[in-house]
Amino acid sequence: MPISASNNPRAGSALLAVLWISAALAAIAFSLAATVRGETERTSTVLDEVRSYYLATGALDRAMLEVLWSALAPDRRMLPRGAPAVDYRFPTGLAHVEILTEAAKLDINTAPPDKLARLLEALGVAPARSVEIALAIADWRTPGGGITDSYYLSLTPSFRPSHASFQETEELLQVKGVTPEIYYGSYVPAPGGESGPRLVHRNGLIDCVSTFGSGDRVDANAADPAVLAAIGLTPEAVALLVERRRIQPLDEKQLSEMAPLLGPAAAFLRIEGNSIITYRATAQVLLPNGQLSDLKRTVAVQVKYMPPGWDSRIHILRWYDTSWSN
Repeated sequence: MPISASNNPRAGSALLAVLWISAALAAIAFSLAATVRGETERTSTVLDEVRSYYLATGALDRAMLEVLWSALAPDRRMLPRGAPAVDYRFPTGLAHVEILTEAAKLDINTAPPDKLARLLEALGVAPARSVEIALAIADWRTPGGGITDSYYLSLTPSFRPSHASFQETEELLQVKGVTPEIYYGSYVPAPGGESGPRLVHRNGLIDCVSTFGSGDRVDANAADPAVLAAIGLTPEAVALLVERRRIQPLDEKQLSEMAPLLGPAAAFLRIEGNSIITYRATAQVLLPNGQLSDLKRTVAVQVKYMPPGWDSRIHILRWYDTSWSN
């Protein structure tokens, strides 16, 4: 008489064990498949990041050279004069390069306190606090100063201010009253209701001052609206200039024609005029399906264009492997 699994305890136990083992193996297989898929996606993301990085650096190289060639051959310019940005389309992706001339920023070592106070107020700092910070900045850079020394000596750890010119704008983070939000910028509620983004980025001191900045006149095509307010333009004049340059970069003739509309502060505006420029490139690679990757990588470089006779006409002052763009 044959023995079936239904009346054979050992056979039933073996069948149950096989089922449990099969379930365990299936769970392991699913877990392994998920892990492999996750690692594959992570590797793809890392690969896109590396490709985006080199795409951005290539765009920086191209922009630096095109600006130089345009200056050397004005009749055959590769970029319009005063252009604040340029877009490049490469076979492997797209890159947007911002051309940030230092002439568009205030010189942190020479700007008077009243101008610094107007700048800070335009960046959203309360008027009274703006004056305090402006005086603290002036005291920091003044040899023999000491108005705020007791504050720095009361900190833990304590230190003495340099009472010398700023070497880098990052030193501002040590100045009394300057917070990371004031220096780097912050996000504020967007005007205009609920139709657009809820928050918008407001620039900080890093976007408006420089150790290589302008000591007298700023670039009308590239200066931040807060810088325009700092030199004395009214809110209406700032809005007018920003809207006009958005349509097309201004040249000297157009700026001269606009001067009566901008008021007396138009005397503190100019077109270009500085050999130090910061380039900031944001790149996205093309995926095999022809779409742009969601991943973006931003790289920046600060360069000085040297006069004829130097081995290299482009001298790199600072390189930013990781940067941020609005």
